[in-house]
Amino acid sequence: MSSEQAPTKGQLAPVIRATDHNGTLVDTESVRGQRPVVVFFFPRAFTVGCTREACAFRDSYSAFETLNAMVVGVSADSPQVLREFAQQHKLPFHLVSDTDGSLRKLFQVPRSLFGLLSGRVTYVIGRSGRILDIFNSQLSWTEHVNVAKKAIAAEEAAT
Repeated sequence: MSSEQAPTKGQLAPVIRATDHNGTLVDTESVRGQRPVVVFFFPRAFTVGCTREACAFRDSYSAFETLNAMVVGVSADSPQVLREFAQQHKLPFHLVSDTDGSLRKLFQVPRSLFGLLSGRVTYVIGRSGRILDIFNSQLSWTEHVNVAKKAIAAEEAAT
């Protein structure tokens, strides 16, 4: 996939290889063929919408565990801010700092609201590494979770 082309449903997802807020390596390629992955890009930790979205993923985390899915949140916040965000809200999943914007560029996450805000986009990646669904909504914070659960459950039911 060229760096100018946004990933689409059915394509192999770009690989994330980064360190999370706890210093743990997150390597989505290493789980390909074994488990689904949900990657949600959010603008900023501690803002109302991002907190609601992250807490919605937290509150549904047991469902993602049941589906054997890895959940990864990505924002431009520093690792320290993400560590504090995870601690304060008891977030059980990986949070990856993308201060240089390289992951947003890799996934071609668009900016929103006249280019002023980093986009809020969730990529649901199946066991095969192919994108099952993409949900792009700046304001439907909790719907990102619903879309991800439905896409993974549908893939699991089909196998």
